[in-house]
Amino acid sequence: MSRSSFSYEHSRFDLISPFCIIALSIIGVFFIYSAQHYQQTDDWTGVINWILNNDWLRQIIWMGIGLTAYFVISLIDYKIFLKYSHWIYFLALGLLALVPWSPLGVIILGAKRWLDVGVTTVQPSELAKLACLVISASMLTGSKIGTVRDSRQTLAKMALAVSLPFLFILFQPDLGSALVIPSVVLAQLYASNLSKSFFTTAFAIFAVIVGLVVLDTHNYGEYVAAKMEATEEQVVEKPHYWIPIKDYQRQRVMGFIFPDKVNRRDEGWNREQSIISVGSGGMFGKGWLNGNQAQLGYLPRAVAHNDFIFSVIAEETGFLGSVVVVSLFGLLLANSIRIATIARDRFGTLLVIGVATLFSIHIFVNIAMTIGLMPITGLPLPFLSHGGTFMVSCCVLQGLAQSVYRFRKEF
Repeated sequence: MSRSSFSYEHSRFDLISPFCIIALSIIGVFFIYSAQHYQQTDDWTGVINWILNNDWLRQIIWMGIGLTAYFVISLIDYKIFLKYSHWIYFLALGLLALVPWSPLGVIILGAKRWLDVGVTTVQPSELAKLACLVISASMLTGSKIGTVRDSRQTLAKMALAVSLPFLFILFQPDLGSALVIPSVVLAQLYASNLSKSFFTTAFAIFAVIVGLVVLDTHNYGEYVAAKMEATEEQVVEKPHYWIPIKDYQRQRVMGFIFPDKVNRRDEGWNREQSIISVGSGGMFGKGWLNGNQAQLGYLPRAVAHNDFIFSVIAEETGFLGSVVVVSLFGLLLANSIRIATIARDRFGTLLVIGVATLFSIHIFVNIAMTIGLMPITGLPLPFLSHGGTFMVSCCVLQGLAQSVYRFRKEF
């Protein structure tokens, strides 16, 4: 191969994304290890069992699988996803249906979101996010988008396609993951130059829903307070709710909106301990393996290594370490937007816009909830939180962005 052709092929592979992915994944492994360091014992048998059964080792395995998937997807022309978008969508829908309606569905931590496939469990909602992203980009690519009146047929088809996986995920229940899907689709619609009146209406509807959530949360808080004060003979009537969410989800929202109304040792515990973890890190942190909140169990051990991994990082590396992590995410997102702008076709642009939006929501919501700026949700942090299906899903999505970069046409 000549030097010039080697240079050309090399330029067809973006190096920024894999650098960020590998760096974040390695950081994730180290701090998953740290979050569960309390399990180690001095007995050799205990140490061996701890190594074999610990999540940091499984995360390394999933990291290897995810990176392999990343490079494989990046070598495939992304236009093949346009051709097979419907097959991907129906596969995801079928797997979602297996969760509630087959013996493969398993309940973990009170939610039925996983399928037991023998050697491990998988979460179909991660494939559903990818499928919705691809099917909506496919529909928008093949349709003329302009005013709402001109786009009614396309919008109706997209609403139907997106609503089915949305409802499956919502009733698992997994409100956080469900809300990611319409956000991604709205970003793709905006990138397709849909009339601004549509987004004005969508924002108004969103504001009404937020108002109803606040009202439901207030009514729930009043109900809980009345029930605590009632005697055994008194019957406290449960209020009518406008939003179909679970009571534990209302408790999370109440812990954010009305923190004084929740029990700090119950509903408000995770939020408070996470804020303490982040704040106690100071400028330089307490040092790796020296964080107290997770290892002493104040930050619940069931969630410290996944949903609250940023709290562990902030406590042990401080403000400077947190800035490094946020900067890596910022670089990854900025690079995704750059790839979207240089894509030479509509489908490629919409794919990468969807990927960037999905990652932005996960990153913002997860970090915001750990510092008390958002209600507690189940959205993990890409490449850092423990989770096999989520790790592979993130790598596949970034592989799609790399494919768009590699197979863009030069004119």
